[in-house]
This record gives sequence, C-alpha cells and structure tokens, in this order.
Amino acid sequence: MIRDIWSTSKVCLDSLGCKKNLPFSLFEAFVLLNSTEFRHQGLKKPAFYASLLQICTKSFSFFHGLQLHSHIIKSGLDTNRFVGNSLLALYFKLCPDFSTTRLVFDTLPVRDVISWTSVVSGYVRVGEPAKSLQMFTEMVDFGVEPNGFTLSAVIKACSDLGDVRTGRCFHGMVLVHGFGSNHVISSALVDMYGRQFALKDAHHVFSEMLAPDAICWTSMISTFTRNDRFEEALGCFYSMMRKNVGLFPDEFTFGTILAALGNLGRARQGKQVHAKVITSGLQGNVVVESSTVDMYAKCGLICDSRGVFDRMTTKNAVSWCALLGGYCQSGNFNAVISLFREMNWEGDCYSFGTLLRACAGLAAVRKGKEVHCQYLRLGRHGDVVVESALVDFYAKCGLIDCARRVFIKISARSLISWNAMICGFAQNGHGVEAAKMFDEMVQEGITPDYISFVAVLFACSHAGLVDEGRKYFRSMTEDYSIRTGIEHCNCMVDLLSRVGLLEEAEDLINNSEYSNDPSLWAALLGACATHSDSMVGERAAKKMIELEPSYHLSYVLLANVYKKVGRWDEALEIRKLMKRMRAKKGPGKSWIEIKSSLNDKSSNSLQEFDDLSLISL
Repeated sequence: MIRDIWSTSKVCLDSLGCKKNLPFSLFEAFVLLNSTEFRHQGLKKPAFYASLLQICTKSFSFFHGLQLHSHIIKSGLDTNRFVGNSLLALYFKLCPDFSTTRLVFDTLPVRDVISWTSVVSGYVRVGEPAKSLQMFTEMVDFGVEPNGFTLSAVIKACSDLGDVRTGRCFHGMVLVHGFGSNHVISSALVDMYGRQFALKDAHHVFSEMLAPDAICWTSMISTFTRNDRFEEALGCFYSMMRKNVGLFPDEFTFGTILAALGNLGRARQGKQVHAKVITSGLQGNVVVESSTVDMYAKCGLICDSRGVFDRMTTKNAVSWCALLGGYCQSGNFNAVISLFREMNWEGDCYSFGTLLRACAGLAAVRKGKEVHCQYLRLGRHGDVVVESALVDFYAKCGLIDCARRVFIKISARSLISWNAMICGFAQNGHGVEAAKMFDEMVQEGITPDYISFVAVLFACSHAGLVDEGRKYFRSMTEDYSIRTGIEHCNCMVDLLSRVGLLEEAEDLINNSEYSNDPSLWAALLGACATHSDSMVGERAAKKMIELEPSYHLSYVLLANVYKKVGRWDEALEIRKLMKRMRAKKGPGKSWIEIKSSLNDKSSNSLQEFDDLSLISL
C-alpha cells in the first residue's frame, strides 16, 4: 500500500522539496502521512509521531520536523508527554534559535523531568548558564525531581559561571539522590572542581569512583594539566594505560597528555605518545594533530612540528596558532610573519597576539602597525590577549605614548594588561610612572602576581627608588604570599648596588635561597667596579670564581675593580689567571636594520660595523 501511495505522490512531494536529503524510510512515512487514506483512517498513534520526530532529529531534517509539528497540532497529540518530549528534543538539537525551543517548552501542557532537563542543558549549550540554574530552581519548585542528566547539566553551568560554592551544593544533592556512582556526574564534578583550581576536591571525587571509565580518566588528566600539574597528569595517564585493560584513550585524552608533555619539554615521551596515536588510528584527527604540533614546538623540535603540520589534511585555527607559537618561542620571528601570510583566513585573536610578539621581537614597527590596522579593520576589539600584546609591542619598540593610548582605550583591563603597561614604563625608563601604575592597579582591586613585582622592582631599580623598592619587596611576601624569585632578587641587588648600598646587597644575596646563583654576584661585582669598592668586589669575585671557574666575567669585573683603585699588579694577575683557566670572552653582537632586513654583526670587526652604520644613515 505504501509503495502505491509513494508512486502517486512522488511528483507532488518533489515539487515541495521534501525528498531532498531525506532518508528513504522517512520519505515513505511522509508520503503515508499526507495520503488521503491515512487521513480517512484517522490514525493517531503517539508512538508513530514520536518515532518520526526521532528520525527527523537523527537525520538533521528540521524542515520536515516542522511539518510533523503542524500534523501533531492538527491531530491534537501535542498534549501527549511522549510526543512532546520528542518534539522538544527536535527543537533542542536542530533549531538555531533557542528562544523558539523555549517557546515550545512553555506550550507543553505536561512537563516531566525529561522536558525540564532538555531546557536546563539547552541553556548551558547556548552559553547562558545563569538561566540554566534559574530553570533548575523552577523545576524543583514545580515538584519535579532531577535525574542524573539534570544534575550533570547544572554542575556544568556552575563550572561555566566559576561558582564553585553552588557547585558544592549540587555535589551534596548528587550524594543525597544516590548518584555518587554515576560516571557522567562524577566527570562533570571533576571538571568543575578542576576549572576552579580545587584540585584536592577533584581528586577526591575521582578517587571515590570504583571503576572510572575513559571519560573520567580524561577529566582527571585534564584537571591536572589545567592546574599546571603536568607530572601528575602524566602519571595519571600511565595509570590509566596500565591498570585498566579495555580502556582506550580517545582524541581528547591524547590531546591533553600531549599538552602536558609539551609543557614538560619531554620530547622522547612525546614521540612515544605520537606513535601510540598513529597505531590507535587517530592520525587524521585535527584535535590530536594540533596538540602534536604544539607539543613538538614547545619541546624545541620545530622541524618535527612543521612536518606534522604539513601532513595534516585538515587544519584549523588551533593548528596554525600552535605552529605560529612554536616559531615565536624559538625566536624565529621572520618565520612567524611568513607563516601568517600563508594563512588563507583572517586569523583569530591568538594568532594576532603571536604575530605582535614576533614584531616586538624584531622591533619591526611598521609591520606591527599593519597588524594593528588589520585587527581594527576586522572589527575586533576587547580581546585581552591582542590588546595586551599591542601594549607590549609599542612599549618594546620605544613608542611608550602609543602603548599608553592603547592601554587607556582598553575597556576591561585584566592583570595581563596592567602588567604589560607597567613593564612598558619600566623598560623605557619611566620608573616613577611604572610605580604609580602599580599602585593604581592595586587600588582598583587587581591582585598583583609574580610578573607584576618583577616589573615594578625593575622600574624602581632603574629609577633609583630605593625606599619604594624595599616596600614592594617586603609587600610581595608579607601581603601577597608570593615566593621570592631569582628575578626579584636580581632587581633588588641591582637597585641597592646602583646607589652604593653594596654591603646591604651582599647581605641580601647571602640570606636568600639563591646565594649560589652567579648572576646575583655578577650584578654586585659590576657595581663594585663602578663604586670602587675592592673589599666587597673581592668577596663577590671569589664567590663567582668558586661557582663558575670558566666564566670570563668574574675575572674581567674583578680586574676592573682593581684598576679603579689603582691596584694594577693584582689586575694583571687576574688577567693571567683568566688565561690559565682558559676563560675566553665571547664577541658582542648588534642588530642593524638595512633596507627592511635585520643583520647581526660581531663587535670584533669594528670597520665592518662602521661601514654598516654609514649605510643605515
């Protein structure tokens, strides 16, 4: 019977465009649905319409689902709960406008937990987690008990909102309702805690799982990686492979572990995981291959990274940006610019940021301004990565006023933006402005980090702000519990040494955990030559020679100290000692731009250097 109806109605349905991209079984069902015999029989079976709606959903046939919706309304079956949920699933998965899906939900006369869960998870999917939590509250007020999928959706909403406190409340609700062993919910909890840097809570949830599946393992590995615990991520991956026979990592597992190996610089193990990717049949997966490109680049194997990139059949923004970042990290800034020109798309914000860092590294002002113009021409603004990179670019090129103008126009300044501007002032000799900028940042409620204090201490050092430098150095540990780093100590030693407080600088080195770092003693020894302090200079030089006997600067600086105070015989002895220890001074180099190309020339050839200077003039 259906074959006969199909043959007589084929022309009519073709003219309506119903057959295009439609499965044959669904097409036959629509022919039957539109037949006179079907209408006369008055067949109104909810299971029939629900099945058709599910087929439309699976075949992505939203147009035909709309036709079915009209038939359902005419048949009066829109009050059926089974049909209503199938209809809501169709709109949820295929309708581009979620407000229309919400309208369908509001018109359902019967709403069960499946209906509510569709809307709760739908708001999470469209990026409105706050409304998702609001719908959950309404669901509970209506007396509908949540199921595992509902709780998984609201936990994801808390993760997107960064609301770990509410997430803990839902965690308690999970335990009360007996969903503690649900792997979907447990994975969502691990991810939620991991994104909010509650690593102990995430690991506690994971450790309570009796038999975690591959998704749970991947969530835990991602949590370790996201929290910069790369060693633990690697150990978790090895445990997954050793202890669980039958569990196979997917593209997300491999992508995460490759990111961890890249940050650890483990090239050998990265190659082993790459081989495992190939044997697992995931070689053509764009997620895995992009992570492989990034891993090789971070390990310094830029040729291997480029090889994987060139063999990729499908490249996305992540792939391009991974290779751009690799070239930039290796210092090959010209390759960054050349690769960006090869891209047959307009680039994303990360690629613009990488390109600006390359221009800053080359001091290529004109190219950087072209990138800035292209960024504005594309109508993109408000991205913290690009705008901070712009501030950094202009500052490193000496255009501090341009950097300040870009910074002022940033609507929502993050810590990255403030750090870029403070560093810019410090690098260009505006130490007082850098200190004022730091204080302004603190007053606006932005908590400074490790880099912030490096920048402000560097500024104090070059501006001679001794009291301010001491204040910031103490505040770093006392007020913000930031561990003192070698960079902070270098800045303080330089600051104290510049104003002649050599003994205080020496005490700071001896009392720090970096007392065996040659760079600190080198800074002190250089200041001893400037201030003609042979006593401190001798102690510093002996310490440097003890730490690095073949380091030429120890001998050169001590000889200079002796020359300053007129101890020529001792200076000559130091020169002889330097020869006996075979400590050789390396040649200096300078960069000169000639006809838009950069050239490096050794200071050993002074005549050649002078000729290039004349050409550049």
